[in-house]
Amino acid sequence: MSDIKDELAEEKTGLNFVEQIVADDIKEGKNGGRVQTRFPPEPNGYLHIGHAKAICMDFGIAEKFGGKCFLRFDDTNPIKEDTEYVDAIMEDIHWLGFDWGDNLRYASDYFQKLYDLAERLIKEGKAYVDHQTSEEIARQKGTPTQAGVASPYRDRPVEENLDLFRRMNAGEFDEGTYVLRAKIDMASPNMHFRDPIMYRIIKTPHHRTGTKWNVYPMYDFAHGQSDFFEGVTHSICTLEFVPHRPLYDYFVDELTDGTYRPRQYEFNRLNLTYTVMSKRKLLQLVKEGLVAGWDDPRMPTISGMRRRGFTPESVKNFINMIGYTKFEALNSISLLEHAVRDNLNQVATRVMAVMNPVKVVITNYPEDKVEMVEMENNPEDSAAGSHQMPFSREIYIERDDFMENPPKKFFRLAPGGEVRLKGAYIVMCTDVVKDADGNITEIHCTYDPETRSGMLGSMRKVKGTLHWVSAKHAVDASARLYDRLFAVENPAEEKDRDFRELLNPDSLKVVDGIKVEPFVAESAKVGMPLQFQRIGYFTLDPDSDSSHMIFNRTMQLKDTWEKIQKK
Repeated sequence: MSDIKDELAEEKTGLNFVEQIVADDIKEGKNGGRVQTRFPPEPNGYLHIGHAKAICMDFGIAEKFGGKCFLRFDDTNPIKEDTEYVDAIMEDIHWLGFDWGDNLRYASDYFQKLYDLAERLIKEGKAYVDHQTSEEIARQKGTPTQAGVASPYRDRPVEENLDLFRRMNAGEFDEGTYVLRAKIDMASPNMHFRDPIMYRIIKTPHHRTGTKWNVYPMYDFAHGQSDFFEGVTHSICTLEFVPHRPLYDYFVDELTDGTYRPRQYEFNRLNLTYTVMSKRKLLQLVKEGLVAGWDDPRMPTISGMRRRGFTPESVKNFINMIGYTKFEALNSISLLEHAVRDNLNQVATRVMAVMNPVKVVITNYPEDKVEMVEMENNPEDSAAGSHQMPFSREIYIERDDFMENPPKKFFRLAPGGEVRLKGAYIVMCTDVVKDADGNITEIHCTYDPETRSGMLGSMRKVKGTLHWVSAKHAVDASARLYDRLFAVENPAEEKDRDFRELLNPDSLKVVDGIKVEPFVAESAKVGMPLQFQRIGYFTLDPDSDSSHMIFNRTMQLKDTWEKIQKK
């Protein structure tokens, strides 16, 4: 019932339920009206769109209520961490339009404080060193309906625990031989309360602290305390941490004097069709070369979406569409694609490119003549201006835009038929030239000089309008046509098959020899959104160089996938 009330409150106030909690806390004067959040990524991989939802929540709350958001790297496992991931995470947050200012922190900033707290808990009889394997500890924890069994080391004397913990940190013992556990309640109905592990031995050098430490805190011990040390007021995370919240509060209670304390709040994760959000599985795809890295445009990573040509506005618009609730859901990737198309339609520069070119010779057009025709850069933005595009006797059109024996309602080019060349003239097909195998190599047309765009004759009605490029001026390029990474809607539910078997074999097609207008070659930059007219949205890939341009297809103009699925 309370969840339904939260939803109704959101409709009335225009705030999501977490924002409403913050607004109420400010109204009640909690924490002196102060608002401070944090975004705590682990530097063990690249961020994906699920993290983008959390970033928008954490930084968005701080912006909306005049507070601060700390970026705190949860660097408590040096085995998996790397400065490459730290740099990539920072770049992704900035790309989304957020900044942490002076509030960059690391969990490793608090290693000494956390260690001191652990020693204090040992001295107070609230923690002990266990000398069992992880498998033995797991078995002793019991089940949700059966109480756990106490460790044989649970009542080890305080001095012995303290000595062993210090020797663990001095590097005397091998990894996996000893752990420090909190002494709470082995019969608790909350499994997380059954003497959770606080510290384990790790001898891999840390990317910031080197070999200073040989013991590292577990997330459940480090996280709440780090929030407290920083002054976080609202610690916002996803729903899987609901069972962890009592433990979060338990450890924070060891620090607070009641005048201030952080509180944890949870919202639903972002789950998306036709992809996976498991960082472990994404890392597997990268390591096994099944994708071209973390920033492969098929990946759900923020860097992959950026490389593919998504805009930060489109990602944030999608997150606003799906909202924040307390109910888990599987979001359709079509909704994300709609948000991307909708934004790109507003901001993308319109240009001409021909993917599968066939030459058209306009036989009655002067051989040496070149005209410059004006092309609107973006009909959705009057301030976007226009650019000039050359028109000449020989042009390229799409091979699919011509049929020798067309069916009814084929409104493109055919023998005896007329079409408008966008921004230029109306032309009529008079002949075709074929090679020895019967393949069309040239299409011959005539043009009507009175029908140039802007002239009175251009008002003559023809049903088809084609895009084109001047053959003499066109620049060769390549295109990478991306589609959904997986062939099934919910890979996580396919329990009987390895997730790698579910990859979409058609998720990438490379097309060489496309023809683009000169303006594209002159102006295209990495990250610049382009609309190849009548084809789709594209952007220049960083693999491009001065001798060869490579364009990534961000999205087709229309959602053809849904139509195929319905059939």
